[in-house]
Amino acid sequence: MSEQAKYIICTDALADWRDAIYSGVAPTLYPVGTGALERIEIGPGRVVLIGGLPGGGKTALTTQLIIDALRAEPKLRALVANVEMTPSVLLDRQLARLSGVPLDLIARRQLDNSHADQIDRGIGTLEAIAERLVFVESPYTLENIVSAADEFNANLLVLDYLQRIKPPGAHADKRGGVDALMDYLRQFADAGRALLCVSALSRSKDSRGRSSYDGNSLNLASFRESSELEYGCDTAYVLVPDSKDDELVVLRCLKHRHGEPIDIPLRFEKRLQRFVSTGSAPTESEQAATQAKLDRLWASTPAATDDDGGADA
Repeated sequence: MSEQAKYIICTDALADWRDAIYSGVAPTLYPVGTGALERIEIGPGRVVLIGGLPGGGKTALTTQLIIDALRAEPKLRALVANVEMTPSVLLDRQLARLSGVPLDLIARRQLDNSHADQIDRGIGTLEAIAERLVFVESPYTLENIVSAADEFNANLLVLDYLQRIKPPGAHADKRGGVDALMDYLRQFADAGRALLCVSALSRSKDSRGRSSYDGNSLNLASFRESSELEYGCDTAYVLVPDSKDDELVVLRCLKHRHGEPIDIPLRFEKRLQRFVSTGSAPTESEQAATQAKLDRLWASTPAATDDDGGADA
């Protein structure tokens, strides 16, 4: 006997949707930063994906977003599953960001009395949110992560990074495993949890045909191992470094189901492991105006049409 079909009649969906439209109640979003970082929409029911180059600051950014969300939202409880860094290393980095004392001094335990006030303030900030943050320990399986999230009652889950987390069951290859993992994560989001996921990126061909992590060629297909990642997430970003300034990066928005994809310009202060906004991100209307100008310029160039008035091949 076949499994019972599951569906919802449009009239029922329409009624619920119409009520939500007129309710005036905005979806729940956790504040994760100031300035342009306010544009990052993390909340229940959403899967946000962040990719970046090795050593490009993916973990620093995601941890900063989570710590600041916990500071801003007293009822938020977060779980971090980081397969590469211990809680001590992650806390070292956040202490550098919050205190303004360089990470090198903190990591090497080379502090003196001149740092006391800054360190005390940083530790105090972390202590204030410590009871609402949990770190998953090995094994880094989805079963262990979900069990920890249920026991801790975490409503925000951070998975860093997806390609190293094992889903249930046997899978033919790593790609199949990542596909299955994203399918499970989508179900968690649909059940009301917020997910912030970190992904490794694949190398692509640069303008000379060489295999590289060329920022100009990064796109949705750059997320390693799985096309399901870009389909399953609600929002997808990649951290793209500036070719001339080592600290300037753009958090490029490749996909956003709930609005216009808008890039976020940032400065990554590596000695403090801190991302700061380099200015206000363009509004949707500003981006639309810019696109309209580009369209007009394109239409006015000889390359836009052929001699007969038809479109170029």
